[in-house]
Amino acid sequence: MSPKTTIDDVYAQTLARNPGEAEFHQAVHEVFGSLDRVLAKHPEYVQASILERVCEPERQIIFRVPWVDDTGRVRINRGFRVQFNSALGPYKGGLRFHPSVLLGTVKFLGFEQVFKNALTGMPIGGGKGGSDFDPKGKSDGEIMRFCQSFMTEAYRHVGEYTDVPAGDIGVGAREIGYLFGQYKRITNRYESGVLTGKGVTWGGSLVRTEATGYGAVFFTQHMLATRGRSFDGARVLVSGSGNVAIYAIEKVHELGGVVVGASDSSGSIHDPDGIDLELLRDVKERRRERIEAYATERGGRARFLPGASVWQIAGDERVDVALPCATQNELDEADAARLVANGLVAVAEGANMPTTPGAVRVFREAGVLFGPGKAANAGGVATSALEMQQNASRDSWTFEHTEERLSEIMAGIHERTAETADEYGAPGDYVVGANIAGFIRVADAMLALGVI
Repeated sequence: MSPKTTIDDVYAQTLARNPGEAEFHQAVHEVFGSLDRVLAKHPEYVQASILERVCEPERQIIFRVPWVDDTGRVRINRGFRVQFNSALGPYKGGLRFHPSVLLGTVKFLGFEQVFKNALTGMPIGGGKGGSDFDPKGKSDGEIMRFCQSFMTEAYRHVGEYTDVPAGDIGVGAREIGYLFGQYKRITNRYESGVLTGKGVTWGGSLVRTEATGYGAVFFTQHMLATRGRSFDGARVLVSGSGNVAIYAIEKVHELGGVVVGASDSSGSIHDPDGIDLELLRDVKERRRERIEAYATERGGRARFLPGASVWQIAGDERVDVALPCATQNELDEADAARLVANGLVAVAEGANMPTTPGAVRVFREAGVLFGPGKAANAGGVATSALEMQQNASRDSWTFEHTEERLSEIMAGIHERTAETADEYGAPGDYVVGANIAGFIRVADAMLALGVI
């Protein structure tokens, strides 16, 4: 049987076994699209059914989360933890609290996490979890009660040598604190390494907050260098205005770039002079307001585009670099064509799968440097692993030392990805390089561990 036939058969089987999970199907299809040349070189992967096994989570946990709101009414949400693959180490991946969270969402994120974590070169497997609970509009007391209820079930399935959750959309230091407090209370252990993204005064790591945004920019910096370019003077668009976007903007500005647009779910802002980062932080982080307030307070120097994608700004001016940092499938084929027509050089995914397959195709055909999320946004999980190291040794590193480690890890991911793309006949194609490098590391570990 040819490698392509094997891939097609396994993909068809995956669709049949996981009906209605479009995001998971998309993630599997994207990885499988790079693997025919790998199976041709490594027939042992076919013999050991590595493709089938890597698409099937080792464990899927779904549970009820009852909690009491401020009026005394009992509310019910659904909790998830998908422990996808532990061939390289304990499951590692975030928790997402958002109304859109379904099992398919968590599986897509967990599948991506397996290969992202492998690319870091660190000993961590892949998993993901979360709930359809919406923290927006909830009081601190309601969020605490929800998190305590969530952990009352989840504690049975996590541990520093088993599964180490972190934050994601809707889960920040506040939620991690409540989750860790309940874990400590139930187990009677101060097991710092069971969760990452903790506050720096009680076991957290410096740079963890900044890591995903910084890491995406570091990766982009390495991509640009292959074309003799840098961020100096570059015009940059960043989607989102949450944690990843804020710190991506900060690092771009440090490196001499100018970020001219950002967004939230209500619309986008265009600031041709460059985003005033302190004002954006005040609006989004301190006051938790919609991004329109930024344009209002910036006066005539910025404009608000209600309901508009940030990528529409590319119709008004040159854009050198695009950093999608909001959510999955936010940048479509029309957006990609607009960006390419206005001078785009590089894209790096700060979010998980924010670029649709059609948009990826446009970028690759146009010769745009494209850093897929499993490589470009791996800085967050890499720094989570550094937090685990510090917890294990009861140590705490300086900001400078931790950022240097992050920079080294992102350089290593870029080198590993680029070299693998060259080796498999796709020079400069970071999608192929990332998919193959991550897959091979996981596949080889699975072979070594036997049929489990």
